[in-house]
Amino acid sequence: MSGCGCSAKSKELSSEHKQVLEALAKCDGPCGNKDIVAATGLEKKVVTSKITALKKKGLVDSPVRCKYGITDEGKKAIKC
Repeated sequence: MSGCGCSAKSKELSSEHKQVLEALAKCDGPCGNKDIVAATGLEKKVVTSKITALKKKGLVDSPVRCKYGITDEGKKAIKC
């Protein structure tokens, strides 16, 4: 065991997943796709697919329609 307290979920994240999470962590409240695209430089399709995957893992939520926020689990994942 590594002992860092990181979940298996965070170890499966690609650099693009982490970029999306870091962009969400810097937002003041829920962010839209355009905000994440601007912050990461990733293509819109890539951002959309990464958000979908991160939501399934419980690292991102959608408190407002078409807006996304990072969960506590997501914040832990980017620290690993």
